[in-house]
Amino acid sequence: MRSFNFLAPFVGSSLAAYPWLNEPDTGLERILGVAGYEPPNICPELDQLQCVPDFEFAARNCLNASSYTWYRHASGGEWTYRNNLDSFQQLRFRPRMLRDVSNTKNTLGTSILGHNFSAPFFIAPAARAAYSNPDEAEIAFMKGAYAQDILYMPALFASKTIEELAAAKPSNGSQVTFQQLYTTVNETNVKENIKRAEAAGAKAIVFTIDAVADGDRTRDARYRARDSQATDTDELQPLTWDYYTEKLTQWTDLPVILKGVYTVEDAKKAVEVGAPAIYISNHGGRQLDGAPSPLEIAIEIHEQAPEVFEKLEVYADSGVRYGTDILKLLALGVRAVGLGRPFHYANVYGQPGVERMIELLKQEMINDAGNLGLSNLWDINADYLNLEKLKCNVYFLIILFAFPSPLAPEVCGTYKRVMAEYDLLIINGVLVTDEELGDFDIAVKNEKIEALRPRGGFSGVKAERTIDAEGGYVMPGEATRILSRRLATDRGFRRR
Repeated sequence: MRSFNFLAPFVGSSLAAYPWLNEPDTGLERILGVAGYEPPNICPELDQLQCVPDFEFAARNCLNASSYTWYRHASGGEWTYRNNLDSFQQLRFRPRMLRDVSNTKNTLGTSILGHNFSAPFFIAPAARAAYSNPDEAEIAFMKGAYAQDILYMPALFASKTIEELAAAKPSNGSQVTFQQLYTTVNETNVKENIKRAEAAGAKAIVFTIDAVADGDRTRDARYRARDSQATDTDELQPLTWDYYTEKLTQWTDLPVILKGVYTVEDAKKAVEVGAPAIYISNHGGRQLDGAPSPLEIAIEIHEQAPEVFEKLEVYADSGVRYGTDILKLLALGVRAVGLGRPFHYANVYGQPGVERMIELLKQEMINDAGNLGLSNLWDINADYLNLEKLKCNVYFLIILFAFPSPLAPEVCGTYKRVMAEYDLLIINGVLVTDEELGDFDIAVKNEKIEALRPRGGFSGVKAERTIDAEGGYVMPGEATRILSRRLATDRGFRRR
């Protein structure tokens, strides 16, 4: 038997620096765990919970394993689930100082498809609230959202029916909800669900488009968390663009939102077909393991087709745990941000738990917007973000060079260092001359470049040191490894 004991010190330090579940140690276990809470049904006092992750700690300790697993599980190795969380940590702010933020707290409100709310976040569609709260289930979401004046999007596979949730709305009809639905092979059933949503007073229909096959949900299967009522994706009808334009939008006068957009191409297609809104989401990491996070998707759209945010409304969910997470998405152009799992954890406490989570998030956003230097929260834009590191995950290149000190951990930093060392960098036959990949659009692979040819003319600048990223010509440095996530030509560069 081979021994791997030499790895033990590295494994220990890695786990200490990178907790498997979610959160770094902020005293959560020492304070909330001091009473020795034992599952099931013994929870910390609600007023002890100070942030969204505290509610997951509480749910993990007071729900039975099967119920908790239903909410917590994700697909495959759960890499997408963790990347949803990690990507927010990787993106840094650029705060502005000496700003008057005395009125920031009064600027939190927003409109979503013309309906006004007190905050730019909402309770996202997520099924089976009865697992955390058998008595109230989603009724706690409905009432908590109304009391705090935020949007709630009920799920089709909620524990309570569409009609039961409609009955929980205030009698004056003032509460706005958007109803989430799926398409199935039975079109009569789809039409009937649309009619039910309309009769329940929904102001928009949210069709989930990223569940055409089941996720590989290992954790779920081990704990047998799903019951016989869970969705069988064999019955789901893959939703095509023609189906959307020729059927769904013809069966209702309500706005029809597409939930589960992963790429800039699909975002642009949604604009083309006249969708009123799209919903960036990877199903909380429950469908395709290895899918991009909502933050990475939003960056891709912001960088490659920023006009999308002007032509339709964009919402996002998956991995949101802090007020800063919401602000980062808003800065990119997202209109409103959803939370799914966290509200199920809060529902362990019923409506009071739902309301406390909303209140905590609102206060975090006010504090964070003030610390960013935002006099008005809606002045936020991408100038308040340092996008360079996450751009590497979207369309930049991972470049590792044989310099004396290892540069692998700082990919974008490596890129900048390379540009400081060399006059030219040629990537996949495209000349790269600055951090934005934008000054020049010509280079000849495997040939020495004697002069730069900028857009619109010629330059007499000579290149003394060049690197061809495909390894055909290297002078005088040596590239040891170059990996391309996406060709630079995807950014519109071309040879002449």
